[in-house]
Amino acid sequence: MKKSLLLIAFMLLGTITSMNAQKFAGLQKSPTDIAYAKADRNAKPAIKVVYSRPQKKGREIFGGLEKYDKVWRTGADEATEIKFFQDVKMGDKTIKAGTYSLFTIPGEKEWTIIINSDLDSWGAYSYDEAKDVARIKVPTASGEELEVFSIAFKKVDKGYHMVLGWDTTRVEVPFYM
Repeated sequence: MKKSLLLIAFMLLGTITSMNAQKFAGLQKSPTDIAYAKADRNAKPAIKVVYSRPQKKGREIFGGLEKYDKVWRTGADEATEIKFFQDVKMGDKTIKAGTYSLFTIPGEKEWTIIINSDLDSWGAYSYDEAKDVARIKVPTASGEELEVFSIAFKKVDKGYHMVLGWDTTRVEVPFYM
């Protein structure tokens, strides 16, 4: 009986020690967010984007922190993921329903938008152009300053425009259903 009680005491002590040793990560510096393209609040989404939101923090963003003419993960941390719930057209390419990575190549006057089949990559360090599904060039525009990188959708005839914004730069990416 003493041996059983002693064994139970050691097991409880081990469990308590394990629970106290658990460590949780702090808050992300670039929190993850989700943007949806929906006809209305209660509608099923047509497009979903999961991305991390870096902050400006007084830095020069495009041409500075994010170099022109270099592949960018379109956010922070892991490469941004975009899910199409149905086939869409981007430019002259049809993209099959599914989940993809979203990369961009920022430029002063236009950006290259890239839909890529490689998933779960950290940043753009392992970006592989051979896995590109579609590319399109879109012009840049200016807007009021945004401290935090943001993605939003606006409904247009026959589809959506995905709007990327950070600092004073805006880019609209057309998707048609």
